[in-house]
Amino acid sequence: MKFFYAILFFLAAFSQLKAQNIKVLNSVTKEPVFGVAIYNVDKTKSVITNFLGEASLDEFTETEIIYFKHLSHILKQLSKNQLASSNRVYLESNTQGLDEIVISASKFEQNKRDIPQKIVSINSENIQFYNPQTSADVLENTGQVYIQKSQMGGGSPMIRGFSTNRLLITVDGVRMNNAIFRGGNIQNVISIDPFSIQNTEVTLGAGSVIYGSDAIGGVMSFYTQQPQISLADSLLFKANVILRYASASNENTGHLDFNLGYKKWAFLSNISYNDFGDLRMGSHGPTEYLRPEFALATSTGDVIIQNNNPLVQKPTGFQQVNLMQKVLFEPNANLSFNLGLFYTTTSNYSRYDRLIRYKNDVLRSAEWNYGPQNWFMSNLQITKLSSQSNLYDKIKATIAYQNFQESRMDRDFQSSTRNVREEAVDAYSLNLDFEKNIASKTQFFYGTEYVYNKVRSYGTEENISTNTTTSTVSRYPNGSSWQSAAAYTSIKYKPNVKFVFQSGLRFNYVTSFANFSENNQYLNLPFNTSKTEASALTGTAGLRWSPNPILQWKLNASSAFRAPNIDDVGKVFDSEPGSVVVPNNNLRPEYAYGGELGLKLDFNNSFILDMSTYYTYLDNALVRRDFSLNGETEIMYDGTLSNVQAMQNASKAWIYGFEVGLKVAISKALQLTSQYSVVGGTEVEDDIEVPVRHAVPNFGNTHLVYANKGFKLDAFVAYNNELSFNQLAPSEIEKDYIYELDANGNPYSPSWYTLNIRSQYQLTDATTLTASLENITDQRYKTYSSGIASAGRNFILSLKYSM
Repeated sequence: MKFFYAILFFLAAFSQLKAQNIKVLNSVTKEPVFGVAIYNVDKTKSVITNFLGEASLDEFTETEIIYFKHLSHILKQLSKNQLASSNRVYLESNTQGLDEIVISASKFEQNKRDIPQKIVSINSENIQFYNPQTSADVLENTGQVYIQKSQMGGGSPMIRGFSTNRLLITVDGVRMNNAIFRGGNIQNVISIDPFSIQNTEVTLGAGSVIYGSDAIGGVMSFYTQQPQISLADSLLFKANVILRYASASNENTGHLDFNLGYKKWAFLSNISYNDFGDLRMGSHGPTEYLRPEFALATSTGDVIIQNNNPLVQKPTGFQQVNLMQKVLFEPNANLSFNLGLFYTTTSNYSRYDRLIRYKNDVLRSAEWNYGPQNWFMSNLQITKLSSQSNLYDKIKATIAYQNFQESRMDRDFQSSTRNVREEAVDAYSLNLDFEKNIASKTQFFYGTEYVYNKVRSYGTEENISTNTTTSTVSRYPNGSSWQSAAAYTSIKYKPNVKFVFQSGLRFNYVTSFANFSENNQYLNLPFNTSKTEASALTGTAGLRWSPNPILQWKLNASSAFRAPNIDDVGKVFDSEPGSVVVPNNNLRPEYAYGGELGLKLDFNNSFILDMSTYYTYLDNALVRRDFSLNGETEIMYDGTLSNVQAMQNASKAWIYGFEVGLKVAISKALQLTSQYSVVGGTEVEDDIEVPVRHAVPNFGNTHLVYANKGFKLDAFVAYNNELSFNQLAPSEIEKDYIYELDANGNPYSPSWYTLNIRSQYQLTDATTLTASLENITDQRYKTYSSGIASAGRNFILSLKYSM
């Protein structure tokens, strides 16, 4: 290793003899700043810093003024003479974020300050510091996304009272939502490797104008790392190796990525492996969460095993592999081809909330597993710039194919029958997006989208005693399809720096087809096929007004929709013990109408107060309600007499909330931040108003952050209010086995808090050590609606080495 460093030192010294290389660093964190544009006054000379923050100033003269510009830093100017013998340039962060660029609002780069909606961003530097185990944890660290977990391999986001298929997930601009995204909790977001993320943007509120169906409560946009072209004649090679350990789940994680950059071609490879053990909960909290015993299948039959440590939630461990390959080709400055290949797979993992249910004082299930969750995506994006076209200044064409595979396997205690459901979705999509500056003050965005999903679904029963298999009803109608075609337009008008107006419209046509012939031999539905057609016109209008440097107002109104998918129309599954959901071919889209008002007070970056309030009305809401099948309200399903239910347009809901954020710069190196969210809402059930299921408890966090000379420290507290029995939705009350019981024996979600500390230290230019101690006081708690208890005291250690 010493020999290796000696060679690096020799090469660095040799390069200094040949050229004047500089390194651009953040003035507080001392970390390299990538993508700094360095140019002279008339921009006839320019270079860009690489991932190490390095660039050559050879083409600049000794006396001319050189400008250093970066989106998240303050513009700096100096001459080569002023640099003298130093090869370091320090840029100050623009803590106000005025120049922060976001993409998700229009699919093209825009100044975040101009967007009427609230967008929360988190970049790769913050992700590295937060040390998230999954991308669900990345979202949770924004402080404004609530995460529910049914099992260790879980993470279902909730935003402003909405969740699951009323939220949209995109990866590099491609929608991840598919035809079987369900209304129950989902965990597809964990298929996105947090190590591969360059930036995440969370749009709070409706996004149907740009993204179509499902984007009612918010849009979670993940943008992955991009290959880097070499700006010199030599190969640009960069690599990162990361190792991580976490004590609460005995996690062992390894990651490797490397970039090969040439003049016109670049390649980025990324691989991650996670091995999670059984999760240990905290020692101080509700006794209802303990795991005193668990079921185990043996060669002689199922047995109940006493847990020698009731704090350990058995079984919850699993493994995951994430692969990503990117290829970039830039034949010239105005044209690029970007190919992305993604593959993620998991081992089997237990659905823990189903394993803790009891029936007649005995554990109900001997096994309840999700099979490997597999996700593959190939995504080709072609970007072309043109200053002469009357139709566009920039065009993006995105062609994508995705394959989703998931399965479920469950068996009752001491039963010989294992129920297996297997699903796969092939998803094809084509997007054409255009940007055009039609005047100095007006930008025009427009585009089209086509999406096609094909669903395959199979059901079997396995007899573990005789090793025989028989077919049974599948979860979805096999061979069903879902299609969406849309066109949208959006305009941005900015007459001056104080005022911005944005508005847009989208027309969407959605159709689905399902054939129930295979399942009708088990269900005897009154129909063999189902075809739904729906169209929707949605719009948005908003403005941002800054009458002075202190005050900023934002006002936005929008409409959104969600068209019924195959999960709504044709699913057959046990929604809860003793109930089964059956298909319904008479469904219509649900619509949301909402508004948001925001106020930001900024006193010269030293004190920032950001507040917003919102209201959403959901009409024609698709909800699960009691149903009858051929006049019967109960049928046999998987050996159990079950109450019949179906998805129906049987409700409406009112969602409202308030959010406040605070940032105080105590000194240049020390700052205090805090965030608090209040969510409420009701929906109609049996002609009365009841609490909305996904209106989470009031929650927030407060951070005290110190950063100086390559060292960063964050001491923070996360807190969550109580939801009493009367505040729980009826569907949550039915799941009393996941909650604590109050003095009257009724389920409720108790309040909780955690004390935490994170630190990061740059040992060398190439080596970074990150250490965290979470839940210091070892609290035993569950986030709202979660089946699994969160981690107890958890020590996380990560080491990153960059080349």
